[in-house]
Amino acid sequence: DAVLHIAGVVNAPTPAGFITGNVDGTHRMVAAAAGLGVRRFVHVSSLSAREPDLSLYGNSKALAEDEVRKSGLDWTMVRPPGVYGPGDLEMRDVFRMAKLGFVVLPPAGRVSLVHVRDLARLLVAMAETDTGRHIYECDDGVDGGYSHAEFARLVGGAVGKRPIPLHVPRALLHFVGHADRFLREANAKLTPDRAAYLSHPDWTATPHHRPPANLWTPQIATLDGLVETADWYRSNGLL
Repeated sequence: DAVLHIAGVVNAPTPAGFITGNVDGTHRMVAAAAGLGVRRFVHVSSLSAREPDLSLYGNSKALAEDEVRKSGLDWTMVRPPGVYGPGDLEMRDVFRMAKLGFVVLPPAGRVSLVHVRDLARLLVAMAETDTGRHIYECDDGVDGGYSHAEFARLVGGAVGKRPIPLHVPRALLHFVGHADRFLREANAKLTPDRAAYLSHPDWTATPHHRPPANLWTPQIATLDGLVETADWYRSNGLL
């Protein structure tokens, strides 16, 4: 009845890795859906698609959206912000730093957040409802999101600390990205491309691009979700 295309490449050692995973992969998914007569196609994009010239990742997500648009399917897309929750390892280091009393952050900027279960509910709602061809941006319902320092303090509250936020200058962040790529090659966590993405000052959801309330509204307050995430890290020996 419907396809939910959630898979994607968030980090790759070469530009080809992003294209293969995000663009070619999406092309194959829409072709398979069309070939099997599946009309409803829900595509998970990224806020980074708003800034395709900023990073290879963002460019690949924008091109993936193009593949969906020209597919002829009954599509709906969502551009999530930072997704967190039990099972996530991308934000684990932030929790670990907060527990130590400090959090190293990108240059000053703002981010939106959404709990993984809220995002999952939205994807199911989009699959089950003919919403027309729209691109939605979702978040926890907080207009303007959070400054990086506010986010660090929220994570600190989740682990019972009051961490000091330490902003890294853009130039230093890019230098560390190149160094990590040189030292860990394909296993690098902070790449030059990710450094460019993190340095952008506004990764907040646009309020008038949110899904309509009769389709979906977030249910999990961010502090409650972060506490739950911290508890999951502890119970699995990851904090």
